[in-house]
Amino acid sequence: MIEELLPPTVAAVEAYGEEGVDAPLFPEEEALLTHAVPKRRREFTAARSCARRAMEKLGVPAAPVVSGERGAPVWPAGLAGSMTHCEGYCAAALVRTDDLASLGIDAEPHAPLPDGVLAAISLPQEAARVSRLLAERPDVHWDRLLFSVKESVYKAWYPLTRKWLDFSEADITLHTDGTFHAALLVPGPVVSARRLDHFTGTWTTTPTVLATAVVIPHG
Repeated sequence: MIEELLPPTVAAVEAYGEEGVDAPLFPEEEALLTHAVPKRRREFTAARSCARRAMEKLGVPAAPVVSGERGAPVWPAGLAGSMTHCEGYCAAALVRTDDLASLGIDAEPHAPLPDGVLAAISLPQEAARVSRLLAERPDVHWDRLLFSVKESVYKAWYPLTRKWLDFSEADITLHTDGTFHAALLVPGPVVSARRLDHFTGTWTTTPTVLATAVVIPHG
């Protein structure tokens, strides 16, 4: 599912159900789970299992993935990546930094957002677009898709800037062809001597899960 959204240079691995929830962890990773509830431990472990398999696909030795500032994963030198999990699904995507500057992935249940969440995470123009898309394509939960896109945008943004990006600081336009455009409303990161003013990405859905991805090339 995630793999279809990403270029071939990216190693993507996903898991369903309980796959990977009992995988071994490095001591550095175990140290992060001292007070974790069982659900958090299962999600954390399954995502690290996917990350390890992605490293293997890239020919990189297995290494711990700890959490840095704001909970962002700390990848081995020379790699960029992103992880995601939701009920019954998790995935990791890794790429060599020579091939991409950054990437972000997110998966969410393919279901409406809880009451009040869309108003909290959307700009007025985004909410209006979601309403129009719901009328046009009621088979897609566009409100949840908007939330997922904002998560993917942030995951791609943060490694390049080391700054917070608020929900209100990117204006997302969703397209029915499986793509989206994210206009940055604050100064964007500088990549290859060029300041970015937008990100683009892709999305897909199944009856139970939706997924989004952003990739940031060097040029």
